[in-house]
Order: sequence, then C-alpha cells, then structure tokens
Amino acid sequence: MEEQVILVDKNDNQIGTMAKMEAHEKAVLHRAFSVFIFNKKGELMLQQRAAHKYHSPLLWTNTCCSHQREGETNIEAGKRRLQEEMGFVTEIKEVFSFIYKAPFDNGLTEHELDHVLVGYFEEEPNINKEEVEDYKWMLLTDVKSDIEKKPNEYTEWFKIIFKESYEKLTNV
Repeated sequence: MEEQVILVDKNDNQIGTMAKMEAHEKAVLHRAFSVFIFNKKGELMLQQRAAHKYHSPLLWTNTCCSHQREGETNIEAGKRRLQEEMGFVTEIKEVFSFIYKAPFDNGLTEHELDHVLVGYFEEEPNINKEEVEDYKWMLLTDVKSDIEKKPNEYTEWFKIIFKESYEKLTNV
C-alpha cells in the first residue's frame, strides 16, 4: 500500500489522509517535518538526495525530512526518519512550523505544513544509500551564500525552509 500523508487545515488539524503521490499531484495541504542537525561548531548536516529519487535527485537539502504517520508525534516521526535515512538517532525538539508551497518541474507540488525540528550530533552518520547519496557539514552562513551562488544544487523546499528559518536557526 502506498504511503499515506496526513491532510490538515491551516491550523494543523487533521482532516483526513491521502496517498502521498496523489497529495503531491493535487497540491493538497498536508503535514510534514524537516530535521536540522547541528554539531558543536554550529555546522548544519546537509544530505545529498540519492540519484534514483523520483524528484530532486542529487540535490542538497536539510538533514532529513518526510511525513508523519497517523498517530505519530512530530518528534517520533523525526527520529524515525533520521534513523532510516542518516543511520542515527539523537534528541530533537520542535522549533516552529509554517506553511509553504513548492511546485516541481515534474508536475508535483509540495504543499506542506512543515514542523521544523532541531537536534545536535557529533559523530558521523551511517547513511542509507537507498535514500542519501552523501552528506556534509556546513556553517549556516556558508549554506546561505552557497544557495545564492548555486541555487540549482539545492532542493526547492530546502531553499524555502532555509529562508524562512534562517534567523530562527541561528538562535537555537
């Protein structure tokens, strides 16, 4: 069975579920999360999406992101996906949430109420090559200038989330 996403209203109240692909085809608002993992130097762990991903392959993005499952808290979902993609678990906390919409060239659209989760980790991840091609650590100021210089190397949603959260992330 195809993965389901949780449909929500603008106040994050659940109003139903829908197959993930259908939700992205119809640009229906649904719940999502984005995890930002930092180290003690203040560097953000970025991931490069795997080459075979159906959208945004080989583009750089935040540490991990996905969709909550029904009955799963934002924190539980973030920890689950962090383990599945990056091969580690650490404590995370929710910093804020916001709504964004990002259309893709392939006709799909991300329309998400995104919960931004932040945590800290000092070791190297054990990346899942089915999900992640590579990773790197970068200071937020370097990420910001790199996005300005090479915007086509980053996922659309990450550019939106990063712009929305830059000030908030520099104060975590």
